[in-house]
Amino acid sequence: MTTDSGRVENAPDPDSPGIATAYLRLALRLDQHLPGFVDGYFGPPALKAQVDLEALPSLNRLAADAAELRTGVEAEVGERHRRTWLIAQLRAIEANARALDEAPTGLTGTAYLDHVEQCFDWLPAGRPPEQFAAARAEVDRLLPGPGPAIERLAEWDAGLVVSPDRLRAVLDWLVERFRERARTLFGLPDGEGLRIGIVRDQPWGGYNWYDGRLQSRFDLNTDLPIRAPELIGLVAHETYPGHHLEHAWKESSLVDGEGRLECSVLLINTPECLVSEGLADLGRQFAVPPEDELGLLEELLDRAAINPRAGGRSRSDLAATAIALGTQRRRLREFDVNAALRRHAQGADHATVRNELEQIALLSPERAEKTLEFIEDPLWRTYIYVYSAGEALLRRWLEAVPRPDQPARFRRLLTEQLSPATIVAELGS
Repeated sequence: MTTDSGRVENAPDPDSPGIATAYLRLALRLDQHLPGFVDGYFGPPALKAQVDLEALPSLNRLAADAAELRTGVEAEVGERHRRTWLIAQLRAIEANARALDEAPTGLTGTAYLDHVEQCFDWLPAGRPPEQFAAARAEVDRLLPGPGPAIERLAEWDAGLVVSPDRLRAVLDWLVERFRERARTLFGLPDGEGLRIGIVRDQPWGGYNWYDGRLQSRFDLNTDLPIRAPELIGLVAHETYPGHHLEHAWKESSLVDGEGRLECSVLLINTPECLVSEGLADLGRQFAVPPEDELGLLEELLDRAAINPRAGGRSRSDLAATAIALGTQRRRLREFDVNAALRRHAQGADHATVRNELEQIALLSPERAEKTLEFIEDPLWRTYIYVYSAGEALLRRWLEAVPRPDQPARFRRLLTEQLSPATIVAELGS
């Protein structure tokens, strides 16, 4: 039975032995050992209250419980996609518990790589040097002149910063535009809503906090200057059709619609993240089709009161160059994968990796340091790979169907319980 608000009224009782309830309890218990592992919870409040008051099981016990529950899933869950998803998630929960128990300060070397593979059901691989050399050469072509490319890029960036007094209005406009685009392509669950926050002192640039009941908050971190061209991808990633729309649709379709209560907790460093970050990155092409990007960026520059003539360019020329540079910078940002492997798997020190981020990825010293803050964070040191890996996997899957069919295929990512293994299997079929 469903209430007027759309919530499932007969959700499992906190004391029931159901697999979904056991999964929620296991995730909440591990979060007490590893704060932040639960990224969002909108399941039964009584269950969380019960876990909060109980004696905390050991990490070894939680790992054993995850393995035992996985056996139960294999035997009892009949729906194939749900079973595959739960098994992968439970394997990751076990891996996180064991890693924290065996190496509280973080795994290194091959143990680190094994851990990443267990967390995401995927093994990270560094990008070839040729990719970055080609991207740097294209940056040189787009921004000719004397001096190192990193200095020319810094000068270019300085002219594209959105002033703090304009930022809120630009964000509100961009979010609403993407929301209406998502409504047209994918539909919106009735009653969904999003708030915007502007924050500081975080290791990330933007974050979506999903509160449940189809509501979330998008926080933009202003530790570093906000550049106008990068707002397009960031806003699409965190809001529509990215994280907010994904979580709202999955609550509506999977939790409320099908009673899959396990989807009422969002977990960091598990396979669901590879799908979630991949679809959020892919969402840019649906929020802004390539043929509309130039016009959108020109309007964004106008709303941000960025004066291109100060640099001797027309607004159209400025926007076109920014789009071309953005493509190359996204290729360069994949050096994050190499940087994390260098730091954690190969043992390179902080200063060495920071220098490589500057010289190879053309990051300013401030942005290189902020990237390393994320890579070295106890929670995110494992997570860094899911962006590029998730997008690459899902792009192959999306482009396996004709372009007119791609919105419908993308909508499956928003509404279905798909794991990386399921995506790989469909690619092979």
